[in-house]
Amino acid sequence: MSRKYKFLNKEGIYFVSFATVYWIDVFIRETYFREVIESLKHCQKEKGMEIFAYCIMTNHIHLIFRAKEHNPGDVLKSFKQFTSNKLQSVISENVKESRRNWLLWIMEKAASKNSNAKKRQFWQQHNHPIELWSPDVLDQKLEYTHNNPVKAGFVREPQDWKYSSAIDYCGGKGLLDISFL
Repeated sequence: MSRKYKFLNKEGIYFVSFATVYWIDVFIRETYFREVIESLKHCQKEKGMEIFAYCIMTNHIHLIFRAKEHNPGDVLKSFKQFTSNKLQSVISENVKESRRNWLLWIMEKAASKNSNAKKRQFWQQHNHPIELWSPDVLDQKLEYTHNNPVKAGFVREPQDWKYSSAIDYCGGKGLLDISFL
């Protein structure tokens, strides 16, 4: 199957999923989660990203979003580039990170196999954008996104995962402002 997924309808709502290189568990420390949340907030405010749902797992992110300026590929690319650079910097400067040398080495290894990468690669290149063109597809991806931490065994209920919009859909308030589907 081709990995050349595309954002065909620039005005559409999309489900995307993207992972760290080699599926390494980077997001196990609060500081790394916080960097992703702050980057998503920036994309909302400055890049026109409208977020409907999200879930940040230990090694990947699920996101349901739309680009207000009809440039979903550009918005996602900008987010991934910025977070890649920022997280690499935070990891390399984190003297308390016991896995620092290994994390940086594995990112260098990934970059050495990718002609598009320079010194290190943080994210896998593909995003798997799926346009949510019907209410059934939308509901399925929303449920999938929010149930990811339950399926992984981290929580019993989706709304208990701090790094997800599931709490918002249950009447609470999560870490990001979201638009409801």
